[in-house]
Amino acid sequence: MSGKRTKIIVDILMTAFLALSFVRWEGSPVFHVVVGTACALVFAIHVCIHKRWLTSVTKLCLAGKLNKAVKGKYITDVLLFAVWGVAIVTGFLAIGPYMAGIERSVFGRLHGVSARLGLMLVILHVVQHRSQIASYFRK
Repeated sequence: MSGKRTKIIVDILMTAFLALSFVRWEGSPVFHVVVGTACALVFAIHVCIHKRWLTSVTKLCLAGKLNKAVKGKYITDVLLFAVWGVAIVTGFLAIGPYMAGIERSVFGRLHGVSARLGLMLVILHVVQHRSQIASYFRK
């Protein structure tokens, strides 16, 4: 499978799992936990696929050699990594209190806030990469 095709598949899965993770569920949290875990795994794959870019851009950023457009994308990516890291960790930490009958735990609230902030950053990320995304649909 080509690198471009792999990126497209990962991006589609990431988008689908992200959308599904925001679906409201009643009763058992199993659906949300399974979809959220799948989303976290696909996010990790996405980061691994782009590891070389992240490493090289980090070096350029630390050297002060980034142009404005790339710097904006890089800042968004770093924020995405941090915010989704918080959302993922607090999501797993919220399972215990939820199962104990505590619906509004600190972890659950942090998970909700960070996930919504992460969604806003994903929208910004998509806008920043719109030309690259559009190129996926060209022959």
